[in-house]
Amino acid sequence: MLSVTAVGGAQAGQQTTERYDPAMVRALATSLGVSETAATERLDRQADQQNRLTKLGRAGVATDGAFFDGTGTLVVNAVGTSAEERIEDAGLTPRIARHGEAALDRVKAELDARALKETPSGVTAWSVDLASDTVTVEVNDAKDAAAAAFLKAARAHGDAVRVVEGKPELSTQAVVTPGDEMSFNGYVCSVGYGARDASGRQYLVTAGHCIEDLPVLSYRGTRFAQGTNTRFAVGSRSVDMGIAAVDSGSSIATQVGTYGSAGTVAVRGSSRASAGADLCKSGRTTFWTCGKVNSYNVTVTYTDPNGGPNTVVTGLGSSSVCTQGGDSGGAYISGNQAQGMTSGGPSAQRCNGSVNSPGSSYFQPLDDALSYYGLTLNTN
Repeated sequence: MLSVTAVGGAQAGQQTTERYDPAMVRALATSLGVSETAATERLDRQADQQNRLTKLGRAGVATDGAFFDGTGTLVVNAVGTSAEERIEDAGLTPRIARHGEAALDRVKAELDARALKETPSGVTAWSVDLASDTVTVEVNDAKDAAAAAFLKAARAHGDAVRVVEGKPELSTQAVVTPGDEMSFNGYVCSVGYGARDASGRQYLVTAGHCIEDLPVLSYRGTRFAQGTNTRFAVGSRSVDMGIAAVDSGSSIATQVGTYGSAGTVAVRGSSRASAGADLCKSGRTTFWTCGKVNSYNVTVTYTDPNGGPNTVVTGLGSSSVCTQGGDSGGAYISGNQAQGMTSGGPSAQRCNGSVNSPGSSYFQPLDDALSYYGLTLNTN
């Protein structure tokens, strides 16, 4: 029986005695300049705050977005004085935002609609950034007429929009490399997560561009799955999610590999981590790399390295995790909670080989993919 190990992911919560992945604790401690004990305590605090926020939501407290600040404190946008008091009573930090997540989502939706009519080449990404309370628009080169019109429309929203120039071009991250990990039609990606439908049929959940043509997928030279659905198509409005039916006799492991950094990381669920939370990913090119969640509901423009049409992709998460070509489809994980699969990143980005290598990347949130395809994550 062929067992396909999830090749991608990271963990921001598994143990000092197994609660947190040791590689992530070390990376976090190094990046923050603190001891591993302090790093573990930070992860514990993040998990506790996430749980408190979840309980507030269940209790009907009106909130409008939340994010972890640089100190690891969860800041929650409160809707009204009563909510502000309830948030504070729960031991969290309330904030009355000038705009807030709902209003910023409306601004971003307007920009999405404009971009999907005419691709703004040179505008690489735009997303709701809760920390700055803005829709942040990242620009590489705005000489294109559609890009200029897009930026004019964005700036019309005043201080609700922040434009950042000088950003690199982006591309999806499958590469033409023979064999290794998950291969298909002369390309390679990284294995993502296993899930099942209501009848128990097993699927691989992956980046949509990895299975754009619904190919047969191989692992170390042996077939294990066949692409069945994708929402990605070059040059078209796209969402970078897709699934492949796993062959009878094959399976997707319920733990994420760390490429020898710290064994494997068990997958316990798929609860979405807040912006600012620590997470890692594992992929066949850059292996085990760690960073933080930047934001969700991100729209990007991917440039075709072969000179083909650009592709606007919506619904991504962004992170400070470093990735390169071939990492696509690989798993992101925070604590024991699966977060998503690598979608893309800066075309010319080169990671330095360390766990906390500086960089950035975009991922397809797993919870959205599971919901869209009606699947249930396989857990350990």
